[in-house]
Amino acid sequence: MENTKELTEHSSRVERKRQDSFGMFDGYDSCSEDTSSSSSSDESEEEVAPLPSSLPIIKNNGQVYTYPDGKSGMATCEMCGMVGVRDAFYSKTKRFCSVSCSRSYSSNSKKASILARLQVAGKPPTKKAKVLQKQPLVAKLAAYAQYQATLQNQAKTKAAVPVEGFSWGNYINSNSFTAAPVTCFKHAPMGTCWGDIAEGVRVEVPNTDCSLPTKVFWIAGIVKLAGYNALLRYEGFENDSSLDFWCNICGSDIHPVGWCATSGKPLVPPRTIQHKYTNWKAFLVKRLTGAKTLPPDFSQKVSESMQYPFKTSMRVEVVDKTHLCRTRVAVVDSVVGGRLRLVYEESEDKTDDFWCHMYSPLIHHIGWSRSIGHRFKRSDLTKKQDGHFDAPPHLFMKVKEVDAAGEWFKEGMKLEAIDPLNLSAICVATIRKVLADGYLMIGIDGSEAADGSDWFCYHATSPSIFPVGFCEINMIELTPPRGYPKLPFKWFDYLRETDSIAAPVKLFNKEVPNHGFHVGMKLEAVDLMEPRLVCVATVTRIIHRLLRIHFDGWEDEYDQWVDCESPDLYPVGWCQLTGYQLQPPAPQSSRDSQSSSSKQKKKAKSQQYKGHKKMTSLQLKEELLDGEEYSFLQGTSDQESNGSASYYIKQEP
Repeated sequence: MENTKELTEHSSRVERKRQDSFGMFDGYDSCSEDTSSSSSSDESEEEVAPLPSSLPIIKNNGQVYTYPDGKSGMATCEMCGMVGVRDAFYSKTKRFCSVSCSRSYSSNSKKASILARLQVAGKPPTKKAKVLQKQPLVAKLAAYAQYQATLQNQAKTKAAVPVEGFSWGNYINSNSFTAAPVTCFKHAPMGTCWGDIAEGVRVEVPNTDCSLPTKVFWIAGIVKLAGYNALLRYEGFENDSSLDFWCNICGSDIHPVGWCATSGKPLVPPRTIQHKYTNWKAFLVKRLTGAKTLPPDFSQKVSESMQYPFKTSMRVEVVDKTHLCRTRVAVVDSVVGGRLRLVYEESEDKTDDFWCHMYSPLIHHIGWSRSIGHRFKRSDLTKKQDGHFDAPPHLFMKVKEVDAAGEWFKEGMKLEAIDPLNLSAICVATIRKVLADGYLMIGIDGSEAADGSDWFCYHATSPSIFPVGFCEINMIELTPPRGYPKLPFKWFDYLRETDSIAAPVKLFNKEVPNHGFHVGMKLEAVDLMEPRLVCVATVTRIIHRLLRIHFDGWEDEYDQWVDCESPDLYPVGWCQLTGYQLQPPAPQSSRDSQSSSSKQKKKAKSQQYKGHKKMTSLQLKEELLDGEEYSFLQGTSDQESNGSASYYIKQEP
């Protein structure tokens, strides 16, 4: 047989390159040679009758098997009689093709021996032997065979169901966009265990081009990846993209090759191409030999990566959104994809809330403010409400330890900082107070309240603060102090005029991870001025680890500077995966009408911090944290950065 010859020719090559072909991913350890048989198990799994030779048989380790007669490098399963590549067989002794056969053999060795002897002898099973085989899958395949002849003559096709609302797939296809890969987002589900999922990987998916009464599947290959979303094409369509479709690769209907065989689900070719081949098994053998698929535990990894340690009713300290200089107690009301809806403890109707990610630098354990000397608003509640409990300190993002014993930041030092009230601007700023554990209270020059009530808190390792001259050397517009007359702004003149000194360059965080972002990549990003919203966004600039995020459909003035490892950035498809609502790009018609009101809203939001009740400096025990701050592992500079050599300019006396 032709397909037998092809598989035999590949056998030695498969054995040499097992890890590069069918071994594929780390999840295939269950197929390795050191895996022991589970023959002691009392659990007996359902047997599946051999399929007709005209249909493909795909086992759970990604191998495709045919029925050759004991060729070199082949093995025969002692349970079901299946013949395949020996190296891919289960257990050290290679006696069984799968865990199912190993367990079934231990529970009914007599039945296994009969079937094996019949198959090895090359004789067709007798009626007595056929009784030993259960029939549900055979019945499904018989139904498929009856339908096949009818479907070939049918001209009617399924009508496509229109998708209402925004579609990432259509958006990317129509504009030839590129999305940031999942590996750029370590805090997102599967961000650290995405593996080698890329174009060309094969999966088993529901066959929608079929009129069978039951749900059937077929194999598809990834044509394009966009975050979690994949553009798939059914095997057999070659260069025909007419039935290509987008889906979330972490969805419940996406399975590794071999899942159907182990789950008793039939593989049925799409009816559009059923006429192309008479032997689909031989076709799949050729197409899947050397192909990659998902690890068998992929869905388990997805599930595990979407388990979050924060639970409802946990108490935390979080920035007071109406007074950036302080924190207050809030309670976790809900957790969606790692994002927390926090309700301030004194909110009786639970409408006074704040959204942030569980790894945000804006939230801390109870007692954090007191421990570092940060200002804190005491709750009017005399005791914790029933059912509320303090979140354990180990759940919160850890900042890098710093040594403040030697040369360190001092009050009055100048620097450049992202304005938390206008995240599109990097401003001239001053260190107003040095707290414990490396935290700093910072004010924006020219717009501070006299009592310091609008100061905000950044950690010394925060990627949102920069040394004097950072904007100049990286060609970023620096926002001068409000009302400063001498323009263009010159740092050295300003330092002399204010009798100030610049914070030493060596005290700033200069680590630049190899983040993987490139200009033009699409993603989903939080609007930090309205943190409950996650929007369609684009990376428009990259300065070392700093990203300029543009919200599609909106003016550039709403752009935000965000760190490359910010927990407020997500891969394309994150909202769909987690059930969070995605804000689509603003259409041109509504963009103009909303622009005016949005500007007023933005201005009002900034003003609310300026117009609140004044407090004396004696009351200011400390202020609050807003922005992106973390400590990160060392890494290399991205290709689109300017490189560490030009990261800072040399300071002059």
